[in-house]
Amino acid sequence: MNATKIPFVDLRAQYAALQPELECAVRGVMERADFILGEEVERFEEEFARYCEVKYAVGVGSGIDALVLALRAYGIGPGDEVITAANTFIATVLAISAVGARPVLVDADPRTYNLDPHAVAAALTSRTRALLPVHLYGQPAEMDAILELAQRHNLVVIEDAAQAHGARYHGRRTGGLGHAAGFSFYPGKNLGAYGDGGAVTTNDAAIAEKIRYLRNYGQRVKYQHVVRGTNSRLDTLQAAILRVKLRRLEEWNAARRRHAEAYAQRLAGLPIQLPQTQPGVEHVFHLFVVQIERRDQVQQRLAERGIATGIHYPVPVHLQEAYRDLGYAKGSFPVTEAAAERLLSLPMYAELTSEQIAAVAEALAEAVSPA
Repeated sequence: MNATKIPFVDLRAQYAALQPELECAVRGVMERADFILGEEVERFEEEFARYCEVKYAVGVGSGIDALVLALRAYGIGPGDEVITAANTFIATVLAISAVGARPVLVDADPRTYNLDPHAVAAALTSRTRALLPVHLYGQPAEMDAILELAQRHNLVVIEDAAQAHGARYHGRRTGGLGHAAGFSFYPGKNLGAYGDGGAVTTNDAAIAEKIRYLRNYGQRVKYQHVVRGTNSRLDTLQAAILRVKLRRLEEWNAARRRHAEAYAQRLAGLPIQLPQTQPGVEHVFHLFVVQIERRDQVQQRLAERGIATGIHYPVPVHLQEAYRDLGYAKGSFPVTEAAAERLLSLPMYAELTSEQIAAVAEALAEAVSPA
């Protein structure tokens, strides 16, 4: 076993690099005692909107809340269908269920793992109201085809950008490609808080205003409730932390791309399916995911060498007990199901060293070689 273990994500290394700035930011909030919708929230919203190249960003309590509130703001609800990916994290689908709409799942493109636009077109019905593409693993979905379908059928497009902070699609940032987008600031994300948090981005002033009401009990001003809202406010402490981290996001994403290239070079020629980046796309590699035979055995061999890995996601949404009522069976989405049995996520974070990448690649090469 390696003397030094290699974590899947190393949040301690990130904190060590930012400790003085983070402690100063948190101390400022504590001294002002503006813990709920304080000034750091408004500043972060302005800065994140500018970063995403959109007019508005509204901080909310989590990534799933960002999707729920975006769907609610566009009036998506009971009787409506929303098309999304079968191979996403369940939060995407839970958000659709939370507003009372029916999730309609479709299979993935085998090259990118993103939503297959041809499958989306085939799944459209008279009840389809919205499309919810997921920018999976940090690579933007095929948005031109998705937006063309949406325009032709008068559909709302809400991006699930929870894994794609800073990614670009033909020059444009995720978060500004559809009508609105939901971001997560879960700690392990490319831009992560030290707890839960999320944001909705949009260029629509009316939608941004409605989400501000919805996140704060439906209030326009205190005790004047214009809609039936909820409590989903980005915490001021988390906003202060995110402001510090946002200044490093471009640097961190560039490091992730370098790491991905180093992995690709070292793993070339092995019986491994490597990630593919589409032309015109700037991938931010939230995850570096490979396909291999005997995945579970390989993962165990890496663990024995002190190398932590992940599986995203071992059980597709349509095969989860929670969604048995959708009526999908095993075999409904062959690309998704095959990937679920073969995908392995390798260590990926900005602070990863070349020595660590070399150690992972060496161990993986040994693990996939014939005995």
